Amino acid sequence: MVEELVMAAVGAASAGAAYVVAGARVVKQYERGVVLRLGRLRDEIRPPGFTMVIPGVDRLRKVNMQIVTMPVPAQEGITRDNVTVRVDAVVYFKVVNPAEAVIAVEDYRFAVSQMAQTSLRSIIGKSDLDDLLSNREKLNQGLELMLDSPAIGWGVQIDRVEIKDVSLPETMKRSMSRQAEAERERRARVINADAELLASKKLAEAAATMSEQPSALQLRLLQTIVAVAAEKNSTLVLPFPVELLRFLERAGQGSGAAVPAGGVAAAGAPAAAGEPASAGGAGAAGGTAPEAERSAGGAA
Repeated sequence: MVEELVMAAVGAASAGAAYVVAGARVVKQYERGVVLRLGRLRDEIRPPGFTMVIPGVDRLRKVNMQIVTMPVPAQEGITRDNVTVRVDAVVYFKVVNPAEAVIAVEDYRFAVSQMAQTSLRSIIGKSDLDDLLSNREKLNQGLELMLDSPAIGWGVQIDRVEIKDVSLPETMKRSMSRQAEAERERRARVINADAELLASKKLAEAAATMSEQPSALQLRLLQTIVAVAAEKNSTLVLPFPVELLRFLERAGQGSGAAVPAGGVAAAGAPAAAGEPASAGGAGAAGGTAPEAERSAGGAA
């Protein structure tokens, strides 16, 4: 009798231990437990730690509450300005309602992934190429709003959406590089023209100042000579004053005009008196004897 009682006690203990082992569950710190009892959702969400379920009756679903980083495959589309591009992105989201994540959608990860791809293709078609390249913050916000609206009903919160890369065709890359090169060349020419305009104004002011003091031009000439000589050149160029050249030019013009006039007068005077032209008269006519003789003969 005692042996039977002992055996019964051992059997009951074994059955109790097996029951405990079968119903024991451990929920990790970053997880929450959702219990389905006979297919119906229990209102209580199991917190992290040790918990018990009824074996064969309850089913525990563990939901990860960490932020999930999900890459969105590259999507090819045509922008609003008819440019074919390939864009890929990344989505950061987390579960805020474990019960909705289990009941409302079959696989919330797959659902978020498909919704992200669809939204990315939609945002490509609504945007220009310049927006995709330079205004990504606005596009990221638009993607986040498009994903967050259906995800709320799945117990999922979209934390952030980022566009990672925009791939362009090679022909478009070359066209953009030529455009950027032309723009930089235009800016360089404008800057050069502005610099020349400013330099010309300063030179005009300097010339006006030097014209008031002629000695300032000579000092500037000496400074230029010193600057050129400091370079240790084998050839030294000395500028010739322009005023001296103009003086010599005026003197040459004056002497050239006076010589022919004197020659005509000297040659015509003896002819009027009826006297033959002499050698001295020819010399006074400009120093050329044949011309003096021809003039004297014509007068006779």
